Amino acid sequence: MKGLIKNPLSYYMLIIFVLSVINGLLLFPIVDNVIILIAILIINFCILTLFLQFFNVNHMKPLSKAINILSEINQGNYRVRFHFSGENILGTLSNEINSLARNMSEYSIQEKMQREQLTTIIENTENGLVLIDEKGYIHLVNRKFLTIYGKTMKDYKGYLYYEVLEEEVFHKTIQNAFLYEENVKNEFTQFEGTEKVYYQIIGVPIFNEKNRLKGAVLVIHDITELKKLELMRKDFVANVSHELRTPITSIRGFAETLLEDDLKNKEVAKEFLTIIYNESDRMQLLIDDLLTLSRLEQENVQLVVNEIDVEGLLKDIIPAYQMKARKKKISIAFSMDEKLNFKADKEKIKQIIINLLDNAIHYTQEQGKVFLTIDSTEEYVHIHVSDTGMGIDKAALPRIFERFYRVDKARSRNTGGTGLGLAIVKHIVDVHDGKIVIDSEINKGTDIHIYLPRK
Repeated sequence: MKGLIKNPLSYYMLIIFVLSVINGLLLFPIVDNVIILIAILIINFCILTLFLQFFNVNHMKPLSKAINILSEINQGNYRVRFHFSGENILGTLSNEINSLARNMSEYSIQEKMQREQLTTIIENTENGLVLIDEKGYIHLVNRKFLTIYGKTMKDYKGYLYYEVLEEEVFHKTIQNAFLYEENVKNEFTQFEGTEKVYYQIIGVPIFNEKNRLKGAVLVIHDITELKKLELMRKDFVANVSHELRTPITSIRGFAETLLEDDLKNKEVAKEFLTIIYNESDRMQLLIDDLLTLSRLEQENVQLVVNEIDVEGLLKDIIPAYQMKARKKKISIAFSMDEKLNFKADKEKIKQIIINLLDNAIHYTQEQGKVFLTIDSTEEYVHIHVSDTGMGIDKAALPRIFERFYRVDKARSRNTGGTGLGLAIVKHIVDVHDGKIVIDSEINKGTDIHIYLPRK
């Protein structure tokens, strides 16, 4: 049918002419009047030519156009349309072709959107992805995977996985995913510069609608932060256990001694009971600080924000620390802007100042000096605590806000510190959207600057 439509009109007119001539030759011997025969043949030829012309215009050309349009649609051009008016079969064909083109156009747009969405998700996910077919050839790697290994798509796509994936853990994960047809998890590490990075790799087998294995997807997830949190948790448990072990051991030892002595020596008993009291007080401080830190680390921590009169706040704090400084033969000085007020959680700000002054006095030798200054700018309230104490090594500065971290562990423990003071200060500053800056030099002293927004 397609071949018939493609033949030109002159081809069929030639066929009709040849047939008419053949008919004339066949009828010539039996027809007496040659002129009438020729006239009849010419009339038949004209009638057939007119019929052919009509058939060509109304059927052959529309069908030829329909074939061309279907060919365009087959090649992906869904904007073409077949225009034919009429209620016959060609009119129906026109409507069906146009409906097909519209539907294909909609499907193409939807498929393109879904492909773009899928590509966007794959390329922007935080996990590395590798798609492997059932023969072991790599079909896709995403941007994150390329970022991890610093190569391009051409280095992976179309290659067998064991030719381009160097890590043995990749081979093992893929082979087990294919072999057992279930998710397989493994971990591996690598160095980015000097930093050790932990990764978890998951092999996920892919099945078709007939539940036949068609390939596998590798998912590479950076679990460095999880590992760090796990290490912090272990360190925290170890530190708490260590901090509690010392006072508990002291309390138990002195209590056993008192029980054995049956309280006969009152002076010794009083001394031991004093030690037990001090150690229990130290445990209480540690537990209180742990609870404070736990509350501050909660995501939904609530601040009791109110107007703080700095002069009134310092009046509550200064006397106690003047007495502590005198006992240690340290001079302590306070200064502030007159009539300074700002909005914050008063109890937590008080806790900041107390912790900073405690540290300054603890780590400053006799005849040393401690200064507390509170002033302000248009944006911030500035709390500055400085001392002329032992100072902190530059290498230790990044760690001083860690829980239980001590610059001088023996001295801090002897002076009753819990190792949580600066961690609490850091969390309080963070929940107030402030910032903290510390500068220190060994044997010259430490300066701590806290900037809190003036709300």
